[in-house]
Amino acid sequence: MTFDPETTTFLIAGPVKIHPRVLRAMSMPSLNHRGDYFHGIVQEIRELLPVLFGAKGHQAILSGSGTAGLEAVYASLVPREGRTLVLSNGNFGERTDQIVRRYSKQVTTLTAPWGQGIPIDAARAELAKGDVRAVCAVHNETSVGLANDLGALAPAIREAGSLFLVDGISAVAGIPLPIESWGIDAVVAGSQKGLAAPAGLAIVHLSDRAFGALHPGTFYLDLAAHFKSLEKNDTPWTPAVPLFLALREALLLLKAEGLETRLARTHRLADAARAAVDALGLELFPDRRYASDTVTAVKNPSGLGDAELRKALERQYNILVQGGQGALTGQIFRIGHMGIADWPDLLVTFAALERILGKAGRVSAPGLALRAIVDRMP
Repeated sequence: MTFDPETTTFLIAGPVKIHPRVLRAMSMPSLNHRGDYFHGIVQEIRELLPVLFGAKGHQAILSGSGTAGLEAVYASLVPREGRTLVLSNGNFGERTDQIVRRYSKQVTTLTAPWGQGIPIDAARAELAKGDVRAVCAVHNETSVGLANDLGALAPAIREAGSLFLVDGISAVAGIPLPIESWGIDAVVAGSQKGLAAPAGLAIVHLSDRAFGALHPGTFYLDLAAHFKSLEKNDTPWTPAVPLFLALREALLLLKAEGLETRLARTHRLADAARAAVDALGLELFPDRRYASDTVTAVKNPSGLGDAELRKALERQYNILVQGGQGALTGQIFRIGHMGIADWPDLLVTFAALERILGKAGRVSAPGLALRAIVDRMP
C-alpha cells in the first residue's frame, strides 16, 4: 500500500489528527492582523481558553511551538537569584533543564530513569531546604508514555512558597490537570496535542502570583509584552493568523464536547490500548502505575525493530505510529490516542499490528487484542 497522508490512520504522539472543520478554518483569505475582524477573533479565543485549561487566569497565545511557550515561561519567570529545581525523567524533562540553565544561575536537577516516575521524595528534601524559588516539571512525558504524579508534590511546593512551572504541552485536554487545586503558577499547552489543532501555537496560563512576578526575558517571547497587547486583543508581533483561526475552531469543538468528556474518552482509549498490548503479549515501556492516557509506549519485541513493526504499519496498512526518541530510538514504538482520536483508529491500528505479529509467529490466539478493545468500548 502506498502511504497517503490524506487517508492515513494517524496515531503519533503529536501533532495529532485534525477535524475537517479546523482544517477548513485555515482556508480563510488573508486578514489584517491589526484590524477589527482579527481582534474579534483574538477576543473570542481569550473567552474560550478557560475551557481548555479548566481554570480562569492570565492566558496568552504565542506564535511558536510548545518549546517557544516553555522558553517564554522560563525566561520570564525563572528567578535570576535563588535556586531553581528541575525534575527530569525523559526527553522533555531534559529539554526543560537545557532551557532553564540559560536563565538561572543556580539549578538543581533531579533525574529518574526514563520510564520511571519523578523522584518525589528527593524533590521534597530539596524544597525543605528553603531556598528553592521555582520548580520546573513535565506533567506528561510523551517520550516514554508516562504521566508524572505532580499532585503528590504540589503540597510541598506550596509550603515552600516556590513558583510551580509546568510543561503541560501534552497534558492539557489530555489528562486531568487541576491547576488551581495543585497551586500551579504557569502551564504551557501546545495547540497540536489534546486540543487537536495544528502545530505552531503555544498557549500559556499564569496564576495571579506568576503574572505579578513577570520580568523581561527574551524579546520575542517576553510574556509581559504579549499580555500587554492582549489587553487590546492584539499581539505584539505578527501572529500566525491561519493558526489562530484554526485554534478558535478547535476550542469551539472542545467546548461542544466538554473538557471532562474529552478527558474521559482519552482515558478509555488508553485503558483499551494497554489491554490490547497485554493481549498481544507485548510489554509497556514505562512503569504501569504512571502510564500516560495520551500515548502508550510499547517495547519492541525481541527480534523485531522499527522496520518490522512501525514501518510495516506505514507501508502495508497506511497507519502511522511513532518511534522512540534519543536513547530509545529503535527500542520502543508509541501509539498516540489524544485529541479527537476515537475507537475506529484504535481498532484499525491493533488489527494491523496483530496481523504483523501473527505473520512473524508472535500471536498464539488471533483476535484477543481486538476483543480487549471492544470490551472497553462504551
